[in-house]
Amino acid sequence: MLDDTGRTLIGDAGSGDPFTALRAIKAMRGELDRAEAVAVRRARNSNSSWQLIALALEVSRQAVHKKYGRR
Repeated sequence: MLDDTGRTLIGDAGSGDPFTALRAIKAMRGELDRAEAVAVRRARNSNSSWQLIALALEVSRQAVHKKYGRR
C-alpha cells in the first residue's frame, strides 16, 4: 500500500512540468531500490536461494548475487 509520499511521487511523475516529473521518477527509483533490497535480504534470511530470488526478479542468479551478495 502506498503512503502519502508514494502517492505524491506518482502524481508528480505525471506532471506537465518535465523537471518535476523527472525528479519524482528519480525519487521513486530510489524508493523501489530500497524496497527491493529489503525484500532480497528478507528472502535470504528465510533461506531462499539466489536462484529463487533471481527468478522472482526476472534476472540471472549471477546478476542478483552480484548486486546483493556479501552485503
